[in-house]
Amino acid sequence: MRLMNRLLGLALCGVLAAGGAMARESTEAAEAHAVAVMDAFLAAFNARDEAAWADTLTFPHVRMASGTVVVYPDRAAFIEAMDLDAFAETTGWRRSTWDDMQIVQSSPEKVHVRVRFSRFDQEDALIASFDSLYIIEPADGRWGVRARSSFAP
Repeated sequence: MRLMNRLLGLALCGVLAAGGAMARESTEAAEAHAVAVMDAFLAAFNARDEAAWADTLTFPHVRMASGTVVVYPDRAAFIEAMDLDAFAETTGWRRSTWDDMQIVQSSPEKVHVRVRFSRFDQEDALIASFDSLYIIEPADGRWGVRARSSFAP
């Protein structure tokens, strides 16, 4: 009986260890999805492609910046509210870069990414740099940015 209990205990340890490895793999996969989403987000933004940009988000989507909270209930509302050509004209912006990207918390279901990004003008001169936090999670079978909080206007 003692041998049986010991074998059962060892077997359970193996199952728990395997479960831990699977959880790590799931978290690692979530982090890989988050980085891919962040790269796609910036590529679409720089291309001034509102539809592709919306495809990097999950809805409802939340943006906190400039002392306001804006909730876009769905993809159509987001696209309707965005005009990246007008943004460029108003601000002198031509492109943005991720200067630093750090995953600060993650699980298989959600990833928090701290970023610092910079905006550049037509002459490639720095306009400004801003710190932000992006929350990325899966919805409707794909990963996307659910919320972002930025010190950018």
